[in-house]
Amino acid sequence: MKAELAQSWAGFWDQRTEREKTLLTWGGGVLAVVIAWSVLWAPAQDGRARLHESLPTLQRQLAQMTAQSNEARQLSAAAQGVAPTGAALKDALTASLSDHGLAATQVQVIGNAVQIQMKNVSFPLWTSWVDDARKQFKVQVAEAHVTALKEDGQVDLTASLQPSTAK
Repeated sequence: MKAELAQSWAGFWDQRTEREKTLLTWGGGVLAVVIAWSVLWAPAQDGRARLHESLPTLQRQLAQMTAQSNEARQLSAAAQGVAPTGAALKDALTASLSDHGLAATQVQVIGNAVQIQMKNVSFPLWTSWVDDARKQFKVQVAEAHVTALKEDGQVDLTASLQPSTAK
């Protein structure tokens, strides 16, 4: 196949006069330059110009996003420092218990702590809730009395939760 193509080209080229060969060579060169310009150089130059025009807008957007990110970090740090206390903590813990499907027998405020009494509750579910409450409301278990029941995993408990900042 390769040999046939080379032979066909040689036959075509040998039949041309010197003037035709010169015109075909220069025409092929000009055609190659036009193709290279239209396929490679022009799109790259247009893309470069568009990027050069959009760069200031992108830089402004980056500066704005950086400022918003810094503000979000500051607000996050400020929000983490505010933990509910007293009646607000009691209401928050009561709502959280019901959200987790736990029913407290009694929830009351005692000093700066909230005491929760529960009967026949799933211990794994309760420990999961305590972990969530610790993260969400920044509380710690100050005191807990847990009594195992005959049924596996079920307990009666009394726990006092207080803000993590309290000692």
